[in-house]
Amino acid sequence: MTQTNTAGQSAGVDASGHDPQSRKDLPLLLMGALGVVYGDIGTSPIYAFREAMHVRPGVESSSSEILGLLSLIVWALTLTVAVKYVFFVTRADNNGEGGTLSLMALARKTFTNPPAWITVLGVMGAAMFFGDAIITPAMSVLSAVEGVKLVAPHLERFVVPITLVIILGVFFVQRFGTAKVSAVFGPITGLWFLVLGFSGLVHIIDYPAVLWALNPYLGVEFIATHFSVSFVVIGAIFLAVTGAEALYVDLGHFGRKPIVIVWFALVFPCLLLNYFGQGAFVLKVGMENVDSPFFEMQPEWAIGPFVALATAATIIASQAVISGTYSLTQQAIALNMLPRMVVRHTSETQSGQIYMPQINTMLMLGVLLLVLSFGSSSALSHAYGIAVSGVMVMTLSLLVVVMWRNWKWHPLAVIGFGIVFAVIDGGFFAANATKLFQGGWVPAVVALIVAVIMASWMAGRKRLSEKTRRDEVPLQFLVENLSKKKPTLVPGTAVFLTSDIEGAPTALLHSLKHYKVLHEQNVILTVRTSTSPRVNDDEKVIIEAYNELFSRVVVTFGYMESPNIPKALALGRKLGWKFDIMSTSFFLSRRSLKPAPKASLFRFWQDRLFVRLARNASDATEYFHIPTGRVVEIGTQVVL
Repeated sequence: MTQTNTAGQSAGVDASGHDPQSRKDLPLLLMGALGVVYGDIGTSPIYAFREAMHVRPGVESSSSEILGLLSLIVWALTLTVAVKYVFFVTRADNNGEGGTLSLMALARKTFTNPPAWITVLGVMGAAMFFGDAIITPAMSVLSAVEGVKLVAPHLERFVVPITLVIILGVFFVQRFGTAKVSAVFGPITGLWFLVLGFSGLVHIIDYPAVLWALNPYLGVEFIATHFSVSFVVIGAIFLAVTGAEALYVDLGHFGRKPIVIVWFALVFPCLLLNYFGQGAFVLKVGMENVDSPFFEMQPEWAIGPFVALATAATIIASQAVISGTYSLTQQAIALNMLPRMVVRHTSETQSGQIYMPQINTMLMLGVLLLVLSFGSSSALSHAYGIAVSGVMVMTLSLLVVVMWRNWKWHPLAVIGFGIVFAVIDGGFFAANATKLFQGGWVPAVVALIVAVIMASWMAGRKRLSEKTRRDEVPLQFLVENLSKKKPTLVPGTAVFLTSDIEGAPTALLHSLKHYKVLHEQNVILTVRTSTSPRVNDDEKVIIEAYNELFSRVVVTFGYMESPNIPKALALGRKLGWKFDIMSTSFFLSRRSLKPAPKASLFRFWQDRLFVRLARNASDATEYFHIPTGRVVEIGTQVVL
């Protein structure tokens, strides 16, 4: 056999290395990152300090208590977001892509036989992000719309209906793509952060003593003197850093450079100014006289416009997790952790910008149900946090593996980094776990359902592969026999898709059994997914010639690429392979799956779940972009 690597032009996907930060349109990427990535964390000032005040112990108000709460918020932002995520986690990109599954793939690369616990961490982190994805839009929009009560108290009964209408609009515009959405959201978010900073600065100038909260000792002292309720307080403080996890998942949409620049140039300073401003306002008027410092510290004439701007900002906040969920789902599908779903690319230049209608619909229904069930942001805040803090713990666990195995850090440095942030992230997770029965069970249940689906899909695929491999004839054996005793040959090329690189495709065996003919050219095609998000064209296609009748083609796509088989096969023309789509037939094996009749209770429901997921998966013809008029499907039954 001969083996050749192709070199060619793009196969319909971005194989250029996907380095958006090297593009000349950096200003557009900066504006896009501002609108999509930081919308979530940018709305935290609406409710974070408010909830921290509400859960404080029932003792007399004092400046040290307020400064202690403020110090905890400031240093949580600094250590968790600025240091851990922006400085370290965003460096752990897998060829430009971020998210728990990208981090998992990066960690797995360094092992010959990757340990199962790395996959488990990746699955758990991804599942928890899905749990967070239905909470964030509901929490963000509700908290802003509730500001209407300050302007017109009689409109309180319309808060939930208004929120539902806004959320429907947010999910409706997703089909237009991240680029078009961020073009609108970016300027609004920029204005939002400037207003945040200015409104806070006014009160800091009025009460500069609030800057004592920069002293981390005040935060530590607060925890030490209020130890009995420290978990409750830390759970409220954590609301200030929610959105950091979406920052990493959205890395593939804009690149690291725009995300880092926007954080340090605008987002971080404005967040600090606003939190300090809220603290200064509360110190001046007294904690007992304040219910919602974010809105109440504004001049009376500005409350109406401020509520309107806050509502717009919270709509934008939802975009970070929605875009992140699309990216995470696409990665899971390519890594065979979820069944195939429809993926629509919404940008000609940024292949990471996608829209997934099925995920969009499921998220929308989940968010609407949460708004109707909880009815207020205060009630929903109990459900907020457990999934986000869980994602952060999983991210930290995988990050230390990458630091040790990929970055070659000294073990002592890895251990030191891990201990410091394990204390922080572990504390946040433990604090939010105390809210499990107050609403925290909602994202936990969503995460559990997603984890069960992913685990069942992977286990089912493994059993199906083993079953198919046992029943298939070795390809080499079949090729040798057919070369000695050739059946009737018909003109044209037949492409047989198979996931097993050693066995003869089921579709080929059944074609010979029933039709008794063979095409003049027969291609055994296997599609593989790389641990890298994208594969260069010169590494995408490998052709192995068995004889004049048979050849094997292995096409490798990155896990962030949309697999387009006809365009990938066209790369073979550079090798002299005469590929003509109009004279080519694609033979696919459509399996009718049946659960094992005699199985344990666990295996019984897992098999049934896998069969149901397989039936609802997107059609292979559509997923691989094969022209429907060139496809022949041959059905078989397989008992798992």
